[in-house]
Amino acid sequence: MNDVHSPKVSVVEMQHLINGELSLRSRLGHTALLLFALAMTVAIASLWLTEPSLPMRTHLAFGVMVGIGLSWVAYTVWVLTRRRVLLAGHRVIAARMAVTFTTIFVLGSVALGIWSPVGKPAYAAAGFGVLMLMVAVAMLLSARRRFEELMQRRRALEHELSHQG
Repeated sequence: MNDVHSPKVSVVEMQHLINGELSLRSRLGHTALLLFALAMTVAIASLWLTEPSLPMRTHLAFGVMVGIGLSWVAYTVWVLTRRRVLLAGHRVIAARMAVTFTTIFVLGSVALGIWSPVGKPAYAAAGFGVLMLMVAVAMLLSARRRFEELMQRRRALEHELSHQG
């Protein structure tokens, strides 16, 4: 008795799903992200630590940027050290991080425009940030959709396996 609404999943399809999630391309991409995030974090942290006379808002900005960089480092280390398939959950997490950090960028740029003498350039940065935020939201929606597709396939396979024995 098969559920009409559950998609059938073959063994070959399941193997493809398992192998595709952490392919060589994915591992190389995450390794590149790790190296970039680590380099950016070290560069910002070294500037922050060697310039103690900076204004408080600059210290705050550097602290936020170091926190963001460390978050990306932690994320990539987590993805690269996992030994099992993440069922696209890592993409949802990365997209949520992108939305969060881009929102912080937009709010910071708007705050600079309002409360500092920077003015128009800060609003231009905020405008660019809004474009980045739209891309991040689109990536989050896509990641959630893919995650749900994979979870549906997993449920279908579990259902099929439970009714075979």
